Amino acid sequence: MFGGAFKPSLPSLGGLLWKNPWRLSATRKSRVRTRLRAVDDVIATLTKSNVECHALQRALALPREEHMLAKDKYTTFSKHDRGFRKSVHKVPKWTRLTIRENPVGY
Repeated sequence: MFGGAFKPSLPSLGGLLWKNPWRLSATRKSRVRTRLRAVDDVIATLTKSNVECHALQRALALPREEHMLAKDKYTTFSKHDRGFRKSVHKVPKWTRLTIRENPVGY
């Protein structure tokens, strides 16, 4: 019936279009830790250069990577998920957002 660009394929017929795993692999977890450490290094560099701004004060209040629990490194708060936690790779643009801010108790 359809040809060319509209040719039926398994993802379009079966449903699962986005193949994103339900848990983080060891390599993705190591990249999360590396990314968090890189942000910590930038914050430390800005602190040494005596820069004053509101964003830096907020960043200094956040925990460093080595002081974070694994639960806080790899999951984030989500009011819609069961258990109120969601894996960070399920969050849109999760590499650009801070995942260090979660409500107390969650």
